[in-house]
Formats: sequence, structure tokens, C-alpha cells
Amino acid sequence: LILITSLILGTTITISSNHWMLAWMGLEINTMAIIPLICKPHHPRATEAAIKYFLTQSTASALILFSSMTNAWSSGQWDITQLNHPTSSLLLTMAISIKLGLVPFHFWFPEVLQGSSLTTALLLSTLMKLPPITLLLLTSQSLNPTSLALLAILSALIGGWMGLNQTQTRKILAFSSISHLGWMIIIILYNPKLTILTFALYTMMTTTVFLSLNRTKILKLSTMLISWTKTPTLNTTLMLTLLSLAGLPPLTGFMPKWLILQELTKQEMIPAATIISLLSLLGLFFYLRLAYHSAITLPPNSSNHMKLWLTNKTPNTPTAILTALSTFLLPLSPLIIPML
Repeated sequence: LILITSLILGTTITISSNHWMLAWMGLEINTMAIIPLICKPHHPRATEAAIKYFLTQSTASALILFSSMTNAWSSGQWDITQLNHPTSSLLLTMAISIKLGLVPFHFWFPEVLQGSSLTTALLLSTLMKLPPITLLLLTSQSLNPTSLALLAILSALIGGWMGLNQTQTRKILAFSSISHLGWMIIIILYNPKLTILTFALYTMMTTTVFLSLNRTKILKLSTMLISWTKTPTLNTTLMLTLLSLAGLPPLTGFMPKWLILQELTKQEMIPAATIISLLSLLGLFFYLRLAYHSAITLPPNSSNHMKLWLTNKTPNTPTAILTALSTFLLPLSPLIIPML
């Protein structure tokens, strides 16, 4: 309870702060609160993940502090929105990229997710991304558009490419997170509200996937093959949510991609829009692979895997609501577009 409260407190402090020191303090509270949650399973992988997380996040925090101090030194301002020094802007872009796990600072993220439990991995993929994205939103006007676009396209490329060969569900979702962050970052300068919408929908869909996987205790694709017989309905809805994450048209996930491509075209960034839409095909491949494993493939004979206990069949209302939202929100887009 204390750790979760600290997580919410740290996130709230960073989001609502206007001063660099307060924002930095919120990020530190967040880091300190999540480390015991990563360490909770008494396993060498969990300890390794916690150390990797601590080292990368403390480096990023030091860079944020360095960036804000350099800016305060040159301009006399501690206000987050007054980031005028070019070196500070560059340092902040690097620091936020490390915090978020954007390419080329992404190496820690899949490893940390793989060493954590599914619930901690969910927190790392969703809640822990909110404070750095907020800082990016506040400072976006001072950052270099070319470097942001480059980071975004590289993240979409590596996130899709590296996810193709994975067999562990947490690693696949880590690379999925990296490629989605690429989509959020490319549009942040031109339409920040669209970044918020993309992040909200991504959080909703990822939460649904993690809760579904946690329900059936699926950690790798081979386990996913034999989970169909235990919870057929949940596996079907999981398949739909995965296709929604891929951004297929009749489902919710298509909305942010469609709006981002439309906005990029309006900004006359046709090459960037073309490249990032082609790179989403890489992601589509591994989502289809996951969906295929979750619902379509049935083992032809008795499996050699150790049989898992039957899951608890009580209805799970949050997962049901989130699944409905993750798949059927597209018809509401005429209501959402005027708000952007």
C-alpha cells in the first residue's frame, strides 16, 4: 500500500509541478517506490532487473538535474516551460529518452520487464511512462524537431524489428511499448493533445492484455498455445485486444494511428508519415503471431507441457470493461476529434 501510494504521489508531483526540482523529486519518489516491487519475487532475475532499472533511472535523473541547472545558470529560470539553452534541451531529450526507453536508450526496458512479475511489468509499461511524457509535453516547444522525429522513427523500427523473434510475452510487450512510444513522440510537437490520447488508449489496451495474461499466467508463447482450453472466451477477447494494439481498422487502436498520420500529412511531413506507417507493419506481424497463438492454434495432440491448474472461473469485471473499451471505441472518434 505504501509503495503504490508513493508511486501515485510521485507521478502527481511530477505532473503538477512547475519547478524543475519538484519534477525531479517526483521522478525520484517513483523510482524508489517501484524498485521494491520489481524485487518482490525472490529470484536472481528480479534482483538483476531492479539493479538495471535503478542504474538507468538514476543516470536519467542526474541528466535531468544537470540539464535544469545548466538552463537555470544561463537564464536564471527554474520554470519547466522556460527551457531556452540548447545544451539543456539536448540533455533533457537524452534523459527523457532513457526514462521512457526510446531507441537508442532502450536496452534496459525489455530486460527489466522480463525480470518483473506481470503486474509490475504493467506498472512499468503504463504508469511509469506518464511523468516523463508530461515533462516532454511541457518542454516540447524548446526541443529539436529533427532529433525527436529521428528518435520516434528509430523507436518504431527497432520496437517492431526486435519484437519479431521473441518468445516471451513480457519482452514482446516491451518492444510493443517502444514502438508505440515512437508514435507518441513523433506528434508531440505538432499536436500534444493527440499524444495524450494515444498514451491513454495505449495504456488501456496494454492494461487489458496484461490483466488477461496475468489471469491465465501466460509468460511465454508455448504456454499460450495450451491456454485455449482453460479460458476460451478470455483468449478470444485477448486476440481482439492484440489486434487492436496492432492498429487494425475496425478496432480502437486504429484511431490514434489514423489521427497521427492525418496530422503528419497536414504538417507536410509526408516522408515521416510514410516511413512510420510502413514500420507499423513490423509490429502488426508479431501482434498477429500473438493473436494466432492465443486463439487460432490448437495443439493437434496431447501436449508435452506440464498441465497448469484450472484458473478461477469467477467473472472479472475490470478486464471485461477494459476489453470492451479496447475494441469498440472507434465509432466514438467523431466525438473525440473536435477535442483535439
